[in-house]
Amino acid sequence: MELSLVLFLPAAAGVVALLLPAAQEQLARWVALAGSGAAFVLSLVLFFRFDNAAEGYQFTERHTWVSVGDFNLQYYIGVDGLSMPLVLLTTFLTVASVLVSFNITMRPRLYFASLLVLATSVIGVFVALDFLLFFLMWELELFPMFLLIAIWGSGRKEYAATKFVLYTIFGSALMLVSILVLAFDQGTFDIELLTQAEFQDTIIPLNLVFLLLMAGFAIKLPVVPFHTWLPDAHTNAPTAVSVMLAGVLLKMGGYGMIRMGVGILPEQAANWDIWIAGLGAFSVLYGAFITLRQTDVKRLVAYSSVSHMGLVLLGVAALGDTGLTGATYQMVAHGLITGLLFVLIGLMYDRTHTREISQLGGLARQMPLLATGLVFAGFGSLGLPAMAGFIAEITVFIGAFERFEWLTLLAILGVVLSAGYVLWMLQRVVFGPVRHEWDELTDQRAWWEHTTVAALAAVIVLFGVFPSILMDMINPAMEAVAARVVL
Repeated sequence: MELSLVLFLPAAAGVVALLLPAAQEQLARWVALAGSGAAFVLSLVLFFRFDNAAEGYQFTERHTWVSVGDFNLQYYIGVDGLSMPLVLLTTFLTVASVLVSFNITMRPRLYFASLLVLATSVIGVFVALDFLLFFLMWELELFPMFLLIAIWGSGRKEYAATKFVLYTIFGSALMLVSILVLAFDQGTFDIELLTQAEFQDTIIPLNLVFLLLMAGFAIKLPVVPFHTWLPDAHTNAPTAVSVMLAGVLLKMGGYGMIRMGVGILPEQAANWDIWIAGLGAFSVLYGAFITLRQTDVKRLVAYSSVSHMGLVLLGVAALGDTGLTGATYQMVAHGLITGLLFVLIGLMYDRTHTREISQLGGLARQMPLLATGLVFAGFGSLGLPAMAGFIAEITVFIGAFERFEWLTLLAILGVVLSAGYVLWMLQRVVFGPVRHEWDELTDQRAWWEHTTVAALAAVIVLFGVFPSILMDMINPAMEAVAARVVL
């Protein structure tokens, strides 16, 4: 039951934190750290126990949940080379999110309970092998995310939270139509069986089923033009929520595209591949150009995520094992790098109380440690070698160039643009003329600040220097997915 423990430990710790007496509510942070830390350690154990040479899913658990007519709804979970790295990423970023929330003083019990339930729902999406269980976990994350933005956010927080929920529910409705059509055709919600199925008499054409399914995932990824909820959510969310949102929630969309879109409907994926690739390349360029115009450092990073997720879509569209492996690696790398960026921006905002680039400058003099971390994370975002982002991007480009030469060349321009907006931001915020109004600022100094930043930076370098740690796990699973696609 190790995988079930990984799944439910965060939520269980959240319940404990919520039930703490009011006089001891500050203990909620330590309960949250213990629960998220235990889940991370256990997921790390599963990661090293994972057999890269074995086919199919590992650490599976199957129990009948509800029997309704001919349908047996199951609690069926497991991981393969696609989901295992994403589960580890989620548990790792959950610990980071708890640590950067150690200064939360407003309603800490509800805050940490919401954060940990959010973690359980995201892990559930990655491990669910029953389509309805997958959908349940997909929807479950809406409630804690709404609370986290609407209560602990800033600015137009209620607007941002509502917009996030409305966009996601709209995508979920489209996705649910596809789920029901596929399940009723085969008489099962078992994702493993649906992956092997030959669909014959679906009530709506399979091409339309595929488009509805992909639209639901595209909204979550997000893909242009479904991306407008993301900058608002990021800008108004607290730091830890931005880390979880950029680090793992966006990856639910990419994961769904590979697992369900390509995995269950490979023929339809091949029919629409050029359109998907075109949308991916457009997202890369559009996201990069819009990022260049941002004056708020948090919105800048948010829009850069739109551009980077376009690379995931481009890798998925390639439909080969190299492109799909690159897309998966890009999800992990982006989660780590953008998570670090949002941590550092949050620490900077706690001290300066502004995110406006025009009001910042010369912070390397007042906050050398924080400034160094920001430069490191910025270089990771633009794809500097020896960091995880470089390996991810080059793998996507190699996989996509085999089929979409011109679209890949256009997407590569996004790397040039990313260097432009990252270096421009760093020059304005970290370097530039010294602003003496920041002379009294303190550098990062709390143990939880040092631990979070150092751990994220170390893993980014680890996966950049030794990519085989992930590649050897991801590639066999992607070969199995690509083998079903006939081009």
